Parts: sequence; structure tokens; C-alpha cells
Amino acid sequence: MTIFRFVAVVLVSLSLTAGAGTGNKPERVEWFMDQGLGMFVHWSVDAQLGSVISHSMVGASQDYLDRFILELPRTFYPERFNPDEWARLARRAGMKYVVFTTKHHSGFCMFHTRTTSFNIRHTPYREDITAQLFQSLRKHGIAVGVYFSPDDFWLLHTQGKDVSRRRPEALPQNNPELMAHNKAQLRELLTKYGPIDVLFIDGEPDELKELAWELQPNLVITRGEMETPEQNTPDEPMPGPWEACYTLGTQWQFKPTNEDYKSGTQLIEMLIEIRAKGGNFLLNVGPQPDGIIPFEQERRIRELALWMFINREAIYEIRPWHVIREGEIWFTKAKDTDTVYAFLTKLPDWKRGDRKEFTLKSVMTTERTVVSVLGQSGRVLEYNTQVIPETRWSQEADGLHVSVMRAQRIYNDSKWPNPVVLKITNAKATP
Repeated sequence: MTIFRFVAVVLVSLSLTAGAGTGNKPERVEWFMDQGLGMFVHWSVDAQLGSVISHSMVGASQDYLDRFILELPRTFYPERFNPDEWARLARRAGMKYVVFTTKHHSGFCMFHTRTTSFNIRHTPYREDITAQLFQSLRKHGIAVGVYFSPDDFWLLHTQGKDVSRRRPEALPQNNPELMAHNKAQLRELLTKYGPIDVLFIDGEPDELKELAWELQPNLVITRGEMETPEQNTPDEPMPGPWEACYTLGTQWQFKPTNEDYKSGTQLIEMLIEIRAKGGNFLLNVGPQPDGIIPFEQERRIRELALWMFINREAIYEIRPWHVIREGEIWFTKAKDTDTVYAFLTKLPDWKRGDRKEFTLKSVMTTERTVVSVLGQSGRVLEYNTQVIPETRWSQEADGLHVSVMRAQRIYNDSKWPNPVVLKITNAKATP
């Protein structure tokens, strides 16, 4: 059995130096690491096309750019947008924060701004979508996150420059008008929309980060201050906070056809791996042009929500165990206690009423240890009064032996394909 170890000194330094050397306050970095799971939302006027968000403008013809800028705002009318429904879905799924694309690379602003006419006010909808969403998030107890792109294809186009992302003139540090434009927009977002918890700056300018901390010292800047890999989870844990950003399918924005979505089980197992390695999972949705989160996306989030309803204590306020995994068993540890969580994965055919045996080599019990299954009482198996589905354990020379029965009926066919989580209290690490 392969055991992946996480060097203890890194684990210690994680909590002691998180945020050191950056403008993120250490206590706010700790808060961010505790959250574990967030929702990313990519949504802009080109959702009407079902295209990749913004990037179709790079290398596009003059005619395409003109029509993109002039025509798309005229027909953008998300009449079914209900920010409370978004917030309720995120909350039910256990997502502690939501990061919204206030402005993506195209330059279209999903908020009321005085810096450009290329914004939501100049559409048939007219209302300030960002303000509406942030109000709903706060009402439902969800932390507010701003995604902001320093790229601005609209401004480059008005300057008569080619739309690009890598040429010197496309970078704010080389384009004074673009830098001033970005600062004015970021100032609006950080002074008119209440307290912002998370800021995702999808670009490099340090001047924008300093402005953000000046205006809101308690916000946590993610991209630019920590690793934020896209569509990828590192093989090993990274020191300090980090966040893995994933799409539900293959595209960030709404893709009406030819989409290949991840299963609910895949999402759950991705969350487990990311948390076991000390990261946060930022899972993206791409709403339809009318403002509805597509059913194909919602149903996968609801499978995640069901699993989180049972197992969320193993996801929040945890840190990596000294061993990340043993084969298909992953681990996390409660931040402030000696409780260890073991995630039993890749067991899709484990039926209710079946008992399985496991050996955990990295965990040792103490006299006060109790081993249980999250969500189960261990006292009742439905329709079978002769069986007591208690969790049994014994500490042996080769590890902690655990006998587990899946006793809770989650699906009618008695086969719940998603991971079972063991809670091991008052545990200590194997030397």
C-alpha cells in the first residue's frame, strides 16, 4: 500500500507563517483556509453565444469586435436571474464563498460603473447584477468574492490597438490609460459594494493589490498572492494557502452543446483530494444567458450537496494529516483537535448492510479514541433488527484495524457510490 507523506515541518510552518510576507493578514488567511469550498461564477454578455468567455475577441476581425461590443449588450436580458436561488444552491452545497466575474477580459462590467458604457446598465436588464448578487450572498451567510481582470479588450479596441493578452501595450504596467481605468473600476467595487472577503485579480499588477488592501485591509487576495491552479491539482501539498479552480465541464462560461460534465462522484473525490493536500476547491458554474444555472450543472452540485450534508465537518476547518493518503484512503485532520478523518473512496458497489475491513497505517488510537462513520448512529440498520451496524476497531502492530458497515440509506437502490468518511477522535500519528 502506497503511503504519501506530508513533511511535518511544512505542516507546522503552514499555520505559523500563513500570509507572512504578503499583504493578506495571517488571521484572514487562516479564515480562508478554513472555508474549504467555494463557487466560481463566470458570466458575461457572450454567454448569449455559448462561447468561451472573452477570449474569442483575441485575434478577431474588426467586424467581429464591433458587433461583439455593440450588439451583445443590446440583447442581454437575464430575466430569470434570481440571486437568492444562486445563494441557496451554494449554501446547500456547503460552499462558503462565491467569487463572481465582475469584469472579465472583454472589459464588460457586470456592475454599474462610470468608467465605460460597456456595462450592465446599458443593457435591457439595466439592474446592477453585482449588487443584487452580493446582497443575496450576505443574506444567506456566504462570503463575497470579486473576480476582476486587469485585461480590458474593450479599452484596447477603443485605443486602436490589437486585442491581445501578452503584447506589452496590453499590460496595465505599460499602458497608463489601462492602469488608471482598472484602478477606477477596482475603487468602485471596493467602496460601493460593501465588505469584500475575497479578491481574485486575474493578472499581475501589484499596484492593484496595494490599492485593494488600502481600501479593504481585511480582504484576502487569492490569485497573485497564492497558487491558484486551473483544472489541475498538484501531486504534493504546497506550503501556505492555495486554491484549485475547476470547471464542471470543459468551459468556464455556459456551453450549450458538446459539453462533457464531471460526475458528482468525481467532484466529491476532487474535493477530498484538494482538502487532503491543504487547498481550497473553487468550483465553477456558467449560468445561461437568462440567468438560470443549467440543470446539468445544478444536479451535479446537488449530489455534492448531499455528500456535504453528511460529511462537511471533515472539510471545514481542517489541515493535512501527516500522511495524505494510503492507497484510496485520504486523510484530513481537524485544525484545533486530535480528530482525524479518513475518506474511504473508490467503493461504488458498497451496498447498505455490507461490512468492509480497513487497515489505517498512519493513525494510532489512544484510550479515549472513538471511531465512527459520519452521518450514522451505528445503532440501527433499516428493516434488519438483528444487525447492529456499529463501527469496530482495534489497534494492532500493523495499524488501526477498522470494521465498517454502510448503514444509512441515501439512495433507494441502497447503493450510494460516494465516499464514506470515518471520524477518529483523540488520535495520534504513527511514529
